[in-house]
Amino acid sequence: MSNVSGCKVCRDGLDLGIGLSMAFQPIFNIRTEKTWAYEALVRGTDGQPAEDILAAVTPGKRYAFDQACRVAAIEKSVAAGILQTDARLSINFLPNAIYSAEACIRLTLQTAAEQGFPTSRLIFEFTENEKMADTSHIKNILKSYKKMGFATALDDFGAGYAGLQLLADFQTDFIKLDMALIRNIDQDMPRRMIVESIVKLCRRMDITIIAEGVETRGELAAIRHMGIDLVQGFLLARPAFEKLPPLDHDGDALGWKKKAAA
Repeated sequence: MSNVSGCKVCRDGLDLGIGLSMAFQPIFNIRTEKTWAYEALVRGTDGQPAEDILAAVTPGKRYAFDQACRVAAIEKSVAAGILQTDARLSINFLPNAIYSAEACIRLTLQTAAEQGFPTSRLIFEFTENEKMADTSHIKNILKSYKKMGFATALDDFGAGYAGLQLLADFQTDFIKLDMALIRNIDQDMPRRMIVESIVKLCRRMDITIIAEGVETRGELAAIRHMGIDLVQGFLLARPAFEKLPPLDHDGDALGWKKKAAA
């Protein structure tokens, strides 16, 4: 996409032809026993699932969609009360839809300023499942975001096109282990050994791991034993439409309920 067309979208508005809203799913720090961040997940204005929205995003609408999602994530999280917490906000973005990190961030910065949202609490995550057409372009985006004070994350790590090659190319602040690696990790020794190796590697690279897709107490116990503190998954909380959901079961899954009652 050319600079002219991209800037025109920011200047004249985001006409996608579809309505956007957001659901939010917490990422918990199981060591501090606090909600560390909320991930913004695209939904329709009536709560339609992400698949329905993504199906309507044609290649020509990718830039506008990326921009609209950023705006909706900030506005809806503030409306839901995120400013009354110290949690971060994690926003998914499409690096292949960005022609210039500096130019394409302007609407995000403007929205954050209008909403009173500190940009230091923003995390931008991109998925391993999206094929990276130009690695140097992605590196420039990540470098620019770091200079601006944003954190970055590589989502769905272990499930996409390039695996460890992406980790070699892009040193984000966080990686999110895909649920396929987490599933039954307490019973599956090969998975456990792979994740343990990733944990050791990321510690040496000063990259923090987030385990996503945690669904059982056994999986939670296994990743806790590995020293992974940041956890996301249905065991702890499901996404809530236009709301910031608390930890499910009043912390029973983590033992917090029992500790609080002691």
